Amino acid sequence: MSLTTFPSKVNAETVTETFDFQSRLALAETLSTASVVATVYSGTDASPSAVISGSATISGAQVKQKVTGGIEGNLYTLTCTVTTSGGQTLIVAGTLAIVPVSV
Repeated sequence: MSLTTFPSKVNAETVTETFDFQSRLALAETLSTASVVATVYSGTDASPSAVISGSATISGAQVKQKVTGGIEGNLYTLTCTVTTSGGQTLIVAGTLAIVPVSV
């Protein structure tokens, strides 16, 4: 599994996060399926899956996922799981902080 940290966002934003699998693929291997789930790393949120907006999309060796909302002060873990044309199951996870709007 690979780990990353995404730039923080405010809860009113909708952003697209990118999970990169390039370094984990064999020559000519491609991504076949992808899914992203959200869990709470720290804080409280009864529905952390609500930060995931729509389905993940595959673009070459990357997976893109729109993320929205979230509870200010929470830290979420976004976990992307893919299967590849070579039969691998790979995971990249990252943390996402929801921060207050600065004035």
